[in-house]
Amino acid sequence: MEYGIFGLLVLIADIYAIFKTWTSSASTLAKVIWTIVILVLPILGFIAWLVAGPKGGNTLNV
Repeated sequence: MEYGIFGLLVLIADIYAIFKTWTSSASTLAKVIWTIVILVLPILGFIAWLVAGPKGGNTLNV
């Protein structure tokens, strides 16, 4: 049963990461690549997305 709860948490985290990726200001190619990485490697892909994934539209134009 504990694996089921862990799997559900991973699924929720991956859905969140994919949603945030597709609503970011990144290029379409970057969005597709991040989505594939997250789907193929659910745990490692999510961790990589947290560290290096596309950020929101909060860019500073100086």
